Amino acid sequence: MCSLQISWLSIILCYMYVECVNHMLATAKRMVHQKCRSQLYPFGNIKRILLSDDEVPWNVNISYDPPEYESPVLKNKAWADPYIEDAKFTPKFNSLDGNINRKSYMGNYLINNGRPLNPEGRTGLKGRGILGKWGPNHAADPIVTRWKIIEGKKQTHPISKLPILEFCGIQRRDCNQWAIPGGMVDPGENVSETLKREFLEEAFNSLEANQGEMEKNEKLICEFFKHGCEIYRGYVDDPRNTDNAWMETIAMNFHDDSGKLVGKFNLKAGDDAKNVQWISIDKNLDLYASHCSFIEKVAHLHNAHW
Repeated sequence: MCSLQISWLSIILCYMYVECVNHMLATAKRMVHQKCRSQLYPFGNIKRILLSDDEVPWNVNISYDPPEYESPVLKNKAWADPYIEDAKFTPKFNSLDGNINRKSYMGNYLINNGRPLNPEGRTGLKGRGILGKWGPNHAADPIVTRWKIIEGKKQTHPISKLPILEFCGIQRRDCNQWAIPGGMVDPGENVSETLKREFLEEAFNSLEANQGEMEKNEKLICEFFKHGCEIYRGYVDDPRNTDNAWMETIAMNFHDDSGKLVGKFNLKAGDDAKNVQWISIDKNLDLYASHCSFIEKVAHLHNAHW
């Protein structure tokens, strides 16, 4: 009898453990969906509905009627979709729509009343916000790194004893946060071209460089960017995300191991960048959107301090 009771107790404890693990995994998955749920939408002074983690998934039945926001800056812009209810607008979601990629790296997303639904769940705000495209808005993020070297010596962290990596970071003009110098993939553009273009524009200020500087920088970056490692491909926890429009990216690491290529050139902020500098990689960094998680992957890739 005693052994039977112990057996049933073991089964119950095992079941409780599995349920606990499943809950932790589900919660961990939703943690990628945090910055886009802060109450104030930062680009229109609009308040979102606040949601608990349990209320985020679309398959959870709740009373839900969030406010809608469509930024005035999107009106009549060539790079932006029309309003979703425009009779002439017939997007092909979950597919290539002409030269616009409406596929998601997350797989097929749901469509409800003609609107795409954020694959990570509710955000507390419907509409498109300030994003140009309904559904996925594709970006590319070049993570350019070098070792921290002082007086010819590679620096190590006093606690971890691991070498310290630096990445090229830009300070965004729209929110003043530090970030990876990435940007949007233009329609029909190859991601590899986006990576080079955005880095040149934001970290080398190619838009204002003279012809000689531009040609020299382009030659350097084109050669350097031939050798990269994909760090991440998927959804980005971006404060611009809404229920019907969201950011996705491909993040690539380009490492200057000797520090004699990109690592030795003077950086110059341009385009959407307010400032640019080499930033030491550390777990205490506070970066824009999901950029901290990308940087962490790069640190682990090079067995560097984190």
